Amino acid sequence: MPVQLYQFAISHFSEKVRWALDYKGVSYQPVFLLPGMHVKTIRGLTGQKTTSVPVLVDNGRVVQGSGAILDHLDGLFPERPMLPEEPNAKATALAWEKRLDDEAGPAVRTFAYHHLLQRPKVVAPLLAAGTPFWNQYLLRLGFSRVDEIMRERLAINEKTAAQSQKVIETLLAEITAIYRDGAFLAGDRFSRADLTAGALFSPLFMPSRYPVPWPKPQRLPPDLRAWNQHNEPVLTPMAQFYRANR
Repeated sequence: MPVQLYQFAISHFSEKVRWALDYKGVSYQPVFLLPGMHVKTIRGLTGQKTTSVPVLVDNGRVVQGSGAILDHLDGLFPERPMLPEEPNAKATALAWEKRLDDEAGPAVRTFAYHHLLQRPKVVAPLLAAGTPFWNQYLLRLGFSRVDEIMRERLAINEKTAAQSQKVIETLLAEITAIYRDGAFLAGDRFSRADLTAGALFSPLFMPSRYPVPWPKPQRLPPDLRAWNQHNEPVLTPMAQFYRANR
């Protein structure tokens, strides 16, 4: 049975694993799930209460969470390592990955959804991407409830979005300063730290490689469109790094 990746198409943590699989040259079968309706499937796979994605199934072994999946891939396919060999550089890469997972991942999710949930016709196709086409229409029909549940469960509101915006801007300024100098986040080569940065920030610059129908700029909520335009100097180096290495 081929490697299977259970995921949300829109999930930037899923993009982190998609990128790692492609980097390793591992063929896999994507299994796209609809957020909210995924719970039974994930619990059936893991036997655990947590229902987070991505989940990798590899010859009967179930691995949940992007960091654990990258560990699994590096152990199983060491030919293209995602960690430097030098101890200090390796520690730096892992520290960056943890910081990005803990800070950038939640911040990008909160900030982006706070704005995108204001546009049901825009966000429904993103949430339903990769699943049967009728799901986006079902989401739109019940969108007031979808909006309520997502905001409640993910703690998305004006205050948390503003806090997330500050986290994003701080991290982007720090990382893009490094990339402008032609350096990497850890050591002298591409590592899982760089992969994590590119993947977790990707919803902000909406790369074409991503498996969702990104809206055209003019369809974005005005505040999000204005933020993107204002922060183009720090988003552009990140987008360029993504394209060069993805």
